[in-house]
Amino acid sequence: MYTPIKCYQPYHGPYDPCPPRTIACYQTPPNLYLGFQPQNLAQYPLQEALYKGTLWPCLYDPYPTPLPKGGKE
Repeated sequence: MYTPIKCYQPYHGPYDPCPPRTIACYQTPPNLYLGFQPQNLAQYPLQEALYKGTLWPCLYDPYPTPLPKGGKE
């Protein structure tokens, strides 16, 4: 299933001086999953496209990266 937020558990060695991070998350942009641009994609009106920074709704993403529930960074 497509999800823009990816999480992983970083390695913590036995001699690392810092406390371990339980989970690290990052977000990927939607253009990674589009491939070639299909024809006749829906488009935003001009003013909305300028505000959002893209002409196509499928490429818009505000990029929030929330912490996972119960996770600590």
